Amino acid sequence: MKRIGLALVVALAALFVWANSPERALPGGAVADRVVVEKSARRLTLYANGVALKSYPVALGRRPAGAKQRANDNRTPEGLYTIDSRNGVSHFHKALHVSYPSSADRARAAAAGVSAGGDIMIHGLPDGLGFLGRAQRFRDWTAGCIALTNREVDELWRAVPAGTPIEIRP
Repeated sequence: MKRIGLALVVALAALFVWANSPERALPGGAVADRVVVEKSARRLTLYANGVALKSYPVALGRRPAGAKQRANDNRTPEGLYTIDSRNGVSHFHKALHVSYPSSADRARAAAAGVSAGGDIMIHGLPDGLGFLGRAQRFRDWTAGCIALTNREVDELWRAVPAGTPIEIRP
């Protein structure tokens, strides 16, 4: 029994080290002029002048297939939006707000008699859970947002100004 307990502790320690080990950093002073999220690849890529600066694996809404249709459907939207604001005191480390819903999203939801929802963000991990690091990517867990590690969202915070276009693809 003690061997199993020790093996579990060693495995958890190794997972923690992997989940929090540094990855290649975005070059200092880099500024993105476009963000592209590929939902099927679980990838967010920053671009400047058409050149990819860096890509990040992401977690999405708990029901990632298909575009967001209404509030509380746990889907990540698809389409062209803008990073329209930033929240440095989010309960998810830091957050970059996506301009969802667009007028087309609102019209589609209204035609269906539902709310389009809102508060779609690119954010880090919930307060107190930053230690999960890369392990948070093992499953889609957000309510429709795009999640990165806290270290990664810190890079986006520096490199993605408000007003940057974001394309979220299926």
